[in-house]
Amino acid sequence: MEQQGISLPAQEFLPRHVGIIMDGNGRWAQKQGLPRSAGHKKGAEVFEQIVKDCDEIGIKVVTAYAFSTENWKRPQAEVEAIMNLLRSYLKRLDAMQKKDNGRIRFLGDKTPLDADLRRMMEEVEAASANNSGIEINIAVNYGGRAELVRAAQTLARQAMAGEIVPGDITEEMLSDRLYTHGQPDPDLIIRPSGEERLSNFLVWQSAYAEFVFMDVLWPDFNKEHLAEALWEYARRNRRFGGV
Repeated sequence: MEQQGISLPAQEFLPRHVGIIMDGNGRWAQKQGLPRSAGHKKGAEVFEQIVKDCDEIGIKVVTAYAFSTENWKRPQAEVEAIMNLLRSYLKRLDAMQKKDNGRIRFLGDKTPLDADLRRMMEEVEAASANNSGIEINIAVNYGGRAELVRAAQTLARQAMAGEIVPGDITEEMLSDRLYTHGQPDPDLIIRPSGEERLSNFLVWQSAYAEFVFMDVLWPDFNKEHLAEALWEYARRNRRFGGV
């Protein structure tokens, strides 16, 4: 398969769900002699283009790690810049879902976010809930361990209420209480920037995902890099514990 002169694996060898750890924005900005906020702005623009590329290629779900539960430790000015960028990006997401029929979901605890951000996120989610195009998950104030705790607490409350029997709890029941419920688990996790770790991203869902680590900062990531990751994924032999 080929698009715009870029060779891609055949459709049957593509992942259904791609997770992306958007790493390296700050380092990119520093290399350019720019404030770190400029890197986050460029990174958001790159994400928007990569989602369009994934949609054209035929990938069904894209999940991006935008802001982790640990990112609150960053300088206050940088956190505020990221939140303001999210405000402006939410308007673009709303326009995107109307134009491209994409379904948007935010993963993570919205509680610490400002009220206007929570409202905007909920409005975009509601407006796109019945769309049938590419599913776009954006992880904001997200941590994989916190997600598992949340799911366990939900199951515990249901058990205390007599709605379920603890001994009957299955992996599927826990999966159904995660933010990604109803979606396939990620087949491929891409992390640019040269770092090689999961960083608390989709901990449960990534149990059998293939990982591709790339030595490129996220703001420089493009369709050629995406194709490179997809080819690497297509070459993998996924056995899921079998032979």
